[in-house]
Amino acid sequence: MPQSPSAASRDEPVIRDRGDACPGALRLHAADDGFLARVRIPGGMLDGSAARLLADAADRLGDGHLDLTSRGNVQLRGLGESCGGELAELLAGAGLLPAPTHERVRNIVSSPLAGLDRLGLPDVSPWVAELDALLCASDAAAGLSGRFLFALDDGRGDVTSLAADVNLVPEGDDRARLWSGDPREAVLVPSQDAPRAALTAAAYFLDAVRQAGTRAWRVAELPPEHALSGARLVERLAVAGVSAVLAAPDPSARSAGSVTTPEPGIVPGADGTASLSVLAPLGRLTTAQWRRLAGLTGRVRLTPWRGIVVPGLPGHEAAAALAGLAEAGLVTTADSPWRSVTACTGKPGCAKALADVRADAQAVMERARGPLAVHWSGCERRCGHPRGSAWVDLVATPAGYDLHVEGRAPRRGVPEHELAPALADARHADHVRHNLPDSVQK
Repeated sequence: MPQSPSAASRDEPVIRDRGDACPGALRLHAADDGFLARVRIPGGMLDGSAARLLADAADRLGDGHLDLTSRGNVQLRGLGESCGGELAELLAGAGLLPAPTHERVRNIVSSPLAGLDRLGLPDVSPWVAELDALLCASDAAAGLSGRFLFALDDGRGDVTSLAADVNLVPEGDDRARLWSGDPREAVLVPSQDAPRAALTAAAYFLDAVRQAGTRAWRVAELPPEHALSGARLVERLAVAGVSAVLAAPDPSARSAGSVTTPEPGIVPGADGTASLSVLAPLGRLTTAQWRRLAGLTGRVRLTPWRGIVVPGLPGHEAAAALAGLAEAGLVTTADSPWRSVTACTGKPGCAKALADVRADAQAVMERARGPLAVHWSGCERRCGHPRGSAWVDLVATPAGYDLHVEGRAPRRGVPEHELAPALADARHADHVRHNLPDSVQK
């Protein structure tokens, strides 16, 4: 199995001979199916008018689809080479380009159900808007790579499982736990200063990169002698006017494999309203599906698991609305074969891909159900793969698919007629499944 970024070795510094080429809304990426734009959606939070303008852009300039990323962002594909100016105008009109010089660094994920369910956890969504505004106003923050990630977790542990570079979690009534890299180096800051403290942690990282003489894009890429220190972060926060102390170890910290992400279905709220949680098969939506979601309440939250949460429905209307989304082709139940299946772009969109992974997944998934997640990769790069180790890894090769699952010897070059039974067997791997949370074993 490939290592997740959080487990990557830091024995040697990361030294690159080029800058970060991560695509954005203004820096388009050339693909085999046209150009690609990645639009950052901080916290995954969109209002209906902005969502509809994104659909207009996909119809007028792209291929009529919107792809969800593993950071709750949106990608438009099939764009023409000369559409950049018109796309920028559309996005600016939707409020999605508040700072063109910073548009690729607005990478913020937050707990999608924060403030919406009955767990009574703090609502971290106000932190999203404040941190985004601080990022866009900071000249130094423009130096972050397009891969640097902030995670604002309400305490359920969902987005802190994503190996973010800066993490914030409420602690008690008036404090927040902040760490950058190693959670053992966490500090406590006042809740009202949490977004400012997160930006200070990012500035600390940029200084460490300069001192190390590397071109590291992520905190995990810093060499050990330049690892970020909680004690030093406390000092930097004091200079920034934020009081902070070193935090004791968090006894509630959970591993990535034990975290429950939003299940498809109805999420009852504490105030009589309900939210709908759905998934887009393979993370791809038509503009008709997208507009239907945006029109329900005028608000959507995109999740880092290629899902969509629609908040604010009257409770008595939720069941009918969910049924309508199922009719539109979205995943609305936990027993769907598409619930935990992801894929890269594959052919024909990616020149490096060796297979049309989306079509291959469509052909076998009904016959290859199982509790383990599965990711289809068109090549060894494994773009978009899940975090953690509890997933089945299918990698296209010239000789067929290689099938990997933790603890088993890989199967090489699985032929097409054996793919469905081989994948079903791998998804039921008992030595992995007994370590999964109940919500994943359903």
